[in-house]
This record gives sequence, structure tokens and C-alpha cells, in this order.
Amino acid sequence: MPGDDQVRVAAESLRLLADPTRLKILWALLQGESSVACLGEIVGATPTAVSQHLAKLRLARLVSTRREGTFIYYSAPDSHVAALLDHVLGHAGARETSEGPAPFG
Repeated sequence: MPGDDQVRVAAESLRLLADPTRLKILWALLQGESSVACLGEIVGATPTAVSQHLAKLRLARLVSTRREGTFIYYSAPDSHVAALLDHVLGHAGARETSEGPAPFG
């Protein structure tokens, strides 16, 4: 049985991922490092909104940063995030193809 702290951190991470924009941001970051402005274009959100999402993801250590001058570049920190996203999106895709569109969205 996992410890209480581990379960709490896992639940918080999943809660943070329960947002379509954050899932898109993480997917984009798994393709490579990016800035807030580029992420905004990729996910179809304003840089302000992307920045707010990234701040939450960063606090949860789901993204990491690198500063270059005045620019900050974001990336997905490890293979665990990639595996989690792959499983979640794969599961959603499998449900959609076998049962029709998901009942939420």
C-alpha cells in the first residue's frame, strides 16, 4: 500500500491534469521545449492563460523550466509524465473508437 503522502501527491497531480488545456500543454511539451507564446499558439489559448496553467504545473513538478536571458522555456521533466499522458490519451482514444465519442468533453 502506498503511503499517505504518496497518495496525496498523486491525487493532486491527477487533479491538476483534469483540464483539457493543461493536457494539451503537456502533450506539446513532450514534443519539445517551448515558450509561453509558442504554447499559446499550439493549444489555442492566450499567453496569460497558458502562463497560469504552467505555474500550477510547475508547482506540481509536472513541468520544468530553463531561463535564457529574459525568456523562459518549459519542458516536460521526465518519462513518467510522458507515460501518464500516453496512457490517459490512449485510453480516451480507445474508448472513443469502441464506444463512440466520450460522453463528456
